[in-house]
This record gives sequence, C-alpha cells and structure tokens, in this order.
Amino acid sequence: MWAVIGLGNPGRTYLRTRHNAGFLLVKRVAKNWGARLRKNAYSSKIAYVDRGSGKILLAMPQTSMNLSGIAVKHIIDSGGVPLENLVVAYDDLDIPLGEIRVRREGSAGTHRGMMSIIQELNDSKFPRIRIGIGPLPPDTEATDYVLTPVGEEQFPLFEKGLARAEEALHYILRGETETAMNIFNQRVRAQPDD
Repeated sequence: MWAVIGLGNPGRTYLRTRHNAGFLLVKRVAKNWGARLRKNAYSSKIAYVDRGSGKILLAMPQTSMNLSGIAVKHIIDSGGVPLENLVVAYDDLDIPLGEIRVRREGSAGTHRGMMSIIQELNDSKFPRIRIGIGPLPPDTEATDYVLTPVGEEQFPLFEKGLARAEEALHYILRGETETAMNIFNQRVRAQPDD
C-alpha cells in the first residue's frame, strides 16, 4: 500500500493559502480519482483508493502543519505502509510558483511540517513533492506570505504547479521516482501565454 500525504493547516481560514499546497494537491487527486476525503483516522482526513499500483491512502493531517509528524507516524505505525511508499507533498518558498521538485529522500530544509515528520519517523528516506509558492516578495515576512491566500491573478499558475505535482505523483506511484525527477526537476520555460 502507498500513502500520499498532503501537508497544510486545517480550517476554512487556511483553505487557499500557499501553505496548504499539499492539502490542495491531495484534494485535487481525490476528486480526479472519485474519492471523498471524509473519514477521520490517524489524526487525518483520509480516503482509500484502489488504483493500478494497488491500494492508496490519501491523507490530510488535521494536527496543524508544525505537528504533521504525529499524523504521519500514526499511518506508518499502522503497519500498512512501508516508509519507501510514503509520499509527502508540501509547499516550498524556494521554488517558483507553477514549478515543482521531486526528491527521493533528504532533509526538511526550513519546512516545519517536514521537520516534524522526519523527527517523528527518525528517518528521511521517503519521496516528496515540493510545490513552488515562491519567490518571497521583498520586505515580506515568510510567515505572513505563506498564510495568505493565493490571489486570483496568481491562482492559474498555482494550479499549473498542482497539475504538474499530480502528474509527478503518477510516476512515483509506478515506482518511477527517478523519471519524475528527470522530468520535473528543471525550471519551466515561460510560455507565450504565461
């Protein structure tokens, strides 16, 4: 079984904020796969989906971003998901809006949700999809920026990033993380209509 975890903050206040990019990806995937994220388990809103790659757990931790590791540890400790089949999706200020990066494993960087997960699991060897929300505008506090909703003029580009993240997820779930990295870990060239 696989687990796809999208990071964010629960509650209507944070619905379309940049920090909820992981939640928005999981919601998008659930909708496209005909699943409903309703059941509460593992301190998360979850849905199970049967796909060609087997059973997949979609989850949005309801702990708050900085305590995401508690929910993820519940999922891993349940015994159904090996660590290498855990995929975590989250926002990244260092990646431009509309772009993503895929990693097989690694550090949390400055992302507190990922720090919590790595600390709780005592391991960082699991794939992740980093969804671009940057760059941080000059003279803006990072906390204020990530907790602000994406504006209407930027939302189409944000949606492009989510679409790319969903595409990358399909590769990862087929065991083709390296291919996903080769495709998505490069800067997107501006298109004439962008």
